[in-house]
This record gives sequence, C-alpha cells and structure tokens, in this order.
Amino acid sequence: MTEPLRLTARPRRSRVSRGVRALVRETDLTASHLVLPLFVQEGEEQTPIAALPGHARLSIQGLVARAREAFDLGVPAVALFPALANELKDPRGSESLRPDGLLQRAIQALKRELPGLTVIADVALDPYSSDGHDGLVVGERIDNDQTLPLLAQMAVAQARAGVDVVAPSDMMDGRVRAIRSALDAAGFTEVAILSYAVKYASGFYGPFREALDSAPRAGDKRTYQMDPANAREALVEIALDEAEGADWLMVKPGLPYLDVVRLVRQHTALPVAAYHVSGEYAMLKAAAEKGWLDFDRCLLESLLSMRRAGADFILSYGALEAARLLQAGVTPS
Repeated sequence: MTEPLRLTARPRRSRVSRGVRALVRETDLTASHLVLPLFVQEGEEQTPIAALPGHARLSIQGLVARAREAFDLGVPAVALFPALANELKDPRGSESLRPDGLLQRAIQALKRELPGLTVIADVALDPYSSDGHDGLVVGERIDNDQTLPLLAQMAVAQARAGVDVVAPSDMMDGRVRAIRSALDAAGFTEVAILSYAVKYASGFYGPFREALDSAPRAGDKRTYQMDPANAREALVEIALDEAEGADWLMVKPGLPYLDVVRLVRQHTALPVAAYHVSGEYAMLKAAAEKGWLDFDRCLLESLLSMRRAGADFILSYGALEAARLLQAGVTPS
C-alpha cells in the first residue's frame, strides 16, 4: 500500500469549488467599474463602424437609448466622442465651441433624460480639426502653447452644456492647468478632469480613428504621445497632471501597458483609469468570429487584468457586453 503524500501546503484547497474561490478572490469586477465609450453623429440614423462590431455612430436619440441600456445594467458613466462631417472641421476646431454644437446637444440630452448618469466628454482637437491632430498645426509642427487656450475653451463649452467630467486626451504639456483655471474662472469648480495622463503612440487606435475619421492628414502623433518603450516617463506625466489639478489619471491603452497601470497605481493616490481601446476590443471580436477564442470569457478576463493591475475603473467598448454577463452571474474564472 502506497503511503499518502504528506504535503504541508495545498493551495488547491482554495480552488475546489465556485463558492470557495469567491471567498478568497483578490480582485473584483462589477459593472460599476466600467465606462462605455459612445460615438455620436448628426441626423436620425446610425452608421455601423466596420472595425468595431456592434458599435455605430449614433444619433442623439440612439445615444440616449444606448446609454440608458448601459445605465440600467449598472454602468455608471459614458464617454462621448463626436463624429463630424468634414465640412464642419477647420484647423482650430471651431465647431467644438458652439453652444448648439453636436457634442453639447448630446450632453444636454443625456443629462436631461438620465440625470444620474455620469457624462464624460473628450477634450482634444482631432475630432474637430481638418488636420486630424490633437493640437493646433502651425506650419509643419504641433504648437503646444497655442493649443492650450483652445482646449480650455472647449472644456468650458462642455461644462456649460452640463458635462460632469472633461477628459483631455491631447497630451499637450500644461493642458490640465489651463483647463482647470478656465473651468474655475467660469464657475465650474465641480466639473472634474480625467486626464489622459499616460497616452502612448500606439498601433491599437485604428478602429477608433476610423469611427471618427480623425487620423492625421499628415505626419503622426509621436511628437506628443508617449514612446511605447518608456515606463518611467509615465511618472513625470502623472506628477505634472496631479500638480496641475487633475482629479483622475488614465493610462491608454490598457492590455499592452498593464505594467504601467501598476506603476502609476503605486505612485499616486488619485483614482486611476485604464482604457481598453478599440484595437484591443476589435482583436477579441475578430478572433471570436474565427472561433479561436471565447469572446465573453476573454473580455471579462481582459477587464479583470486591468483591475488587478490597479485600475479603479475601465473605459471599454465591451462595457455593455460585460455588464450583461456580470448581471447574469458570469465570472472571469
């Protein structure tokens, strides 16, 4: 008769059943950790986005309906991005300042119909710019300092429309201070700033740029977005944005930069967001369509990994799908 093994530790005892695993789970993922990005366009129709299956450029009415669906599932916030016709774009992004502009009307509709929903709005020139850059193009370069007043005015216009959070995604130096100063001077001291503090010059943004037709008309964004090779540089960016008045800090993209999410989490007491970007979501969709992976399981696992790395909340194009799964009791394990 073989003598039983005498093991001093059996970690498997903490994995033997669903209930046991739930008791010792270190990281949670709920709908309240998610933000749903949404695209809005003029008119009554919606335009499917080929590179983002299940997503479309929505009318304002459709935007409200989609946001309501997410809110009813426990998703507390949406992030808005306007898709404008090219004839409305100019080098200075003038359309962004109109009180009756597309984004301002979308904000007003959401706050009127869903007053409990947190509305986050993007602050950058690229959706409005005929040059497709996040900053003002002067000659052949992006002029950082001339861009700052434009971003500040854009943030104030959004605040007047009722936005809860402005999210500068431009990566211009000093933009958080410029926006905070302008908001405070205009009386919007309670409007928060979610800074895209650590935004990399990534190849994972393709579907997003298709959705907004916002790719640069010339050059690229490497002179203002971060080098994917750098991690310590993120600490410089978050220290500056925190000192300038940012309320929350974001790392973008998410999955390829989980080490950076962890690094940022360890060096700030501010809430940290991760952006599960369009390319990351589209890859899961494409692989699932090929039958190579289980979309639902991999979506939840991806989001959980960002929470485990230290993200307090996550912007994801899969937020609605994840919320449905979580409501149904599906877990990433």
